[in-house]
Amino acid sequence: MADSSGKPSVLFVCVHNAGRSQMAAAWLTHLAGDRVEVRSAGSNPGERVNPAAVEAMAEVGIDISQETPKILTIDAVKESDVCITMGCGDTCPVFPGKRYLDWKLDDPAGQGVEAVRPIRDEIKTLVEGLIAEIAPAKTA
Repeated sequence: MADSSGKPSVLFVCVHNAGRSQMAAAWLTHLAGDRVEVRSAGSNPGERVNPAAVEAMAEVGIDISQETPKILTIDAVKESDVCITMGCGDTCPVFPGKRYLDWKLDDPAGQGVEAVRPIRDEIKTLVEGLIAEIAPAKTA
């Protein structure tokens, strides 16, 4: 389960690619470093990343202010080993041999940072579990 570089690749998908999937991609990049290739996309991308998500991530030292919502493409799914959906239902195309997970997370759209913090923290826990499974740290 890896691309030509030997790294597993993960695609996070939510409807607007403005909150949950952006936070998940940022956590995975932050926690796994270069051990995992990370993508995120939305089935109906928003105009910009949710400001409350940007603020919540900034509180833990992760800057997602320059990210932009991206449209979900079939190629993005084909190029990913693991596709993780977050409340977008059946809009993610399914390909044989890929691993699909659905993380049931509250939608932070329209919520203040107080409501986004627990979602951010839940995503971190899920991402930590994913890393332990697909890209554990090398032990000496």
